[in-house]
Amino acid sequence: MNGRIAVVGIIVTGLVAGLLMYYMQVYAYYAEVSVEQVGGVQLVSVVSGEPEPILFEDFKAIDSNSSPLRFRACFTTPLSLATLTETYVLDDDAMPLTTPSWFDCFDAQAIGDALESGEAVAFLAQKDIHYGFDRVVAIFPDGRGFAWHQINACGAEVFDGNPVPAGCPPMPEGSQ
Repeated sequence: MNGRIAVVGIIVTGLVAGLLMYYMQVYAYYAEVSVEQVGGVQLVSVVSGEPEPILFEDFKAIDSNSSPLRFRACFTTPLSLATLTETYVLDDDAMPLTTPSWFDCFDAQAIGDALESGEAVAFLAQKDIHYGFDRVVAIFPDGRGFAWHQINACGAEVFDGNPVPAGCPPMPEGSQ
């Protein structure tokens, strides 16, 4: 009888721990953020090399202070891809990351497929929005836009434990 109680206790503890871990990964650390909190939608200008705001509507975003990689946003823009590609810096290494299923406006697989096929175009929105992470925006011909953060070359090297590569900004104090 005592063995059965121990087995049931272990199974129940494992189930509760698994459910808690799932909840923490999918819901607990995410929060919806406003346009003001995010700073709007910006793209890096080919002329100035600085982020500039673009026109957008229907903005929806989530973020987490537990990781810079958890930012995702959806919006629409009236600007044409022709105008955008002539005015803003392209990002050829864009690779959207998955998002919780409850944030249903962002489909990383569809965005990634569209980037690979050339249907959508990716732009650099802000370099080093957090040290080692860039904000990237993908825009479709119909004006749908999606934003996320991804690790950049400097961050990849540093977070692998290597020294800061030449041409990269120094690590912020207290980050090392």
